[in-house]
Amino acid sequence: MLKIGLTGGIGSGKTIVAQIFKNIGIPVFYADNEAKKAYGDDEVRKQIINIFGEKIYVNSTHIDKHLLASKIFNDKHLLEKVNNIIHPTVGKYFENWFAKQKSIYVIHEAAILFESRFDKFMDKIIVVNAPQDLRIMRIMNRDKQPYQKIMKRMENQMNDEQRNASADFIINNYMNIPLLPQILKIHETIVNLT
Repeated sequence: MLKIGLTGGIGSGKTIVAQIFKNIGIPVFYADNEAKKAYGDDEVRKQIINIFGEKIYVNSTHIDKHLLASKIFNDKHLLEKVNNIIHPTVGKYFENWFAKQKSIYVIHEAAILFESRFDKFMDKIIVVNAPQDLRIMRIMNRDKQPYQKIMKRMENQMNDEQRNASADFIINNYMNIPLLPQILKIHETIVNLT
């Protein structure tokens, strides 16, 4: 069973792409959702509190996302510390999930696939692209976040050129380019690899 990484910059539309793969019967692991759950893990919680104090948690399992973001997206050292706690936990979640799957391949969807070094464990990589101005508009509409906050988050991710250089497949998610034919072509190629 192949492990296929799916990534793209914030607002590129990788979640929609992942949903289409799921709709055609391919299991999808959503790393970003699992990372949110990881903050409720007892060991993770202890380590995060050790860095930021109790106030970083809203309750025993939910992190204060806005407070955490305000700290880590303004301090690369803190971001790295948090990533070094969360990524190994998400990696364990993925391996447990993967062991239960029965498919030709699975999709591992992650915003920071390369930054977290999960790309090393993937057999192939799909990158979803969209122009930056379109991505910013999507995020502003979706998350109701100001432009400056969005740019701060984008600065902490690889740019499209860097991601594309390591991609096996590229999906263009622009306004007038249909996704389904691109996804079905990639699906067919991956199926033929097995």
